[in-house]
Amino acid sequence: MVRNTPFYVSEKNKKSFAADLKTIHHAAAESTGFSNMLEVKEKWDKVYLNAMKRRNDNWDVNCPIFKFSMTVCRAFYTTNAIESLNSQYRSINTGRPVFPSEEALKKVFNLEYSSLRKNGR
Repeated sequence: MVRNTPFYVSEKNKKSFAADLKTIHHAAAESTGFSNMLEVKEKWDKVYLNAMKRRNDNWDVNCPIFKFSMTVCRAFYTTNAIESLNSQYRSINTGRPVFPSEEALKKVFNLEYSSLRKNGR
């Protein structure tokens, strides 16, 4: 949701919108995060109705993250390297929609991973 929410916002407002979102994610407690979410929703709903709708509707799914320390929360976010690897794996899968066995799928993924490491990606 962190990455998907800004898609609803125009380029000229993305920086201020992202700063407002950080007040939610960097809150020390769930109650503070929820009140910050309501403030951000109230501020941006007039311009971008759908930007905060899912975040409000799914608050009960997102709120357990506040039980962890900020150090642990940072570890939850994926890195660009992991996302790049997942993108490569998806591109393999679209080229071959059916694999004869699970072992064949593992071999193809291992070959792709090996080629990415050799190329320094």
